[in-house]
Amino acid sequence: MALSTRTQLKWWGITAVVMIAALWILGGALLPYIAGAAIAYLLDPAADRLVKIGFSRLWATIVICLISATIFFLAMLIVLPLLVDQLVGLARLAPNMVANLQTYLGEKFPQFFVDDSMLRKGLISLQNVLTDQGMVLVNGILNSSLAVVDFVILVVVTPVVSFYLLLDWDRLTAKIDSWLPREHAPTIRRLARDVDGILAGFVRGQLTVSTILGCFYAISLALIGLQFGAVIGLVAGLISFIPFVGSTIGGGVSIGVALFQYWNDPIWIGVVAAVFAFGQFVEGNFLTPKLVGGSVGLHPVWLMFSLSAFGSLFGFVGLLIAVPVSASIGVLGRFLMDQYMEGSLYKGPQPPEDE
Repeated sequence: MALSTRTQLKWWGITAVVMIAALWILGGALLPYIAGAAIAYLLDPAADRLVKIGFSRLWATIVICLISATIFFLAMLIVLPLLVDQLVGLARLAPNMVANLQTYLGEKFPQFFVDDSMLRKGLISLQNVLTDQGMVLVNGILNSSLAVVDFVILVVVTPVVSFYLLLDWDRLTAKIDSWLPREHAPTIRRLARDVDGILAGFVRGQLTVSTILGCFYAISLALIGLQFGAVIGLVAGLISFIPFVGSTIGGGVSIGVALFQYWNDPIWIGVVAAVFAFGQFVEGNFLTPKLVGGSVGLHPVWLMFSLSAFGSLFGFVGLLIAVPVSASIGVLGRFLMDQYMEGSLYKGPQPPEDE
């Protein structure tokens, strides 16, 4: 017996509530599994290509996992110590940077630095905060990150989950497809393809863009000789995943450090600014249009809201699921809007056709 639309919606709603409750309760315990699923999803196209050229699925999975593990461990051995060292050094030097900036601005714009000026009070307050809390903040970030994520379990479990999910990805998707309600299976498949198209265009493309920008900024700033240029450049590239945020934060911090380091030689300050200007030009005109495309369906404001909302609700797990969930909501919203535009609620009662 066919279920009514109201009954179907009730059961779908109950399923959604149960999933949200499980995510809320389990939270951090799900992190290695969600991270493993995300990695398997990102690597599945590479496995499919290897299968097409003659590899078995098992050997394709082994080759991809070995290459990924090698890259990860090289990054852990080479890049991570450099980043931690530069991050700690930046936190220690930040108060002096603010003091130098205050001196520089006081010499160039003395009218803004009278005793009771808001700018002078603000810089002094910032310097005091950085002096008192800078290293505490860095240590807190490092320590709390290890505690919350449970780093050891994450490193051990995530690769195992990724391996098995990547190996069985096609079988899993086929099994899930067999569970779909037959009446709505074609519609659900179409919506799933739309979501997959958005994620493939945005996530894989944006990760590539972020990696290219991070390497470019880090290498360029290091060659210029900017203090902490490597860590600033890499972080700016990584957070370029969020539109406009990476370039704004990275450029602002880099120019601030350049003001401290080159305040008597403003040409180099301009060179640092030019690095980020060139990076943004290349990203906006070549990288993003080529690798991400202009019709991925994720508006920057919607993406930033999703990351903020899911991050605050579910922590780091929320950040991992924010993009796929927001993409799914966007696709479902457009589908419902199309249904509304085709329905009588929008068009109104239709006059009877003349016989």
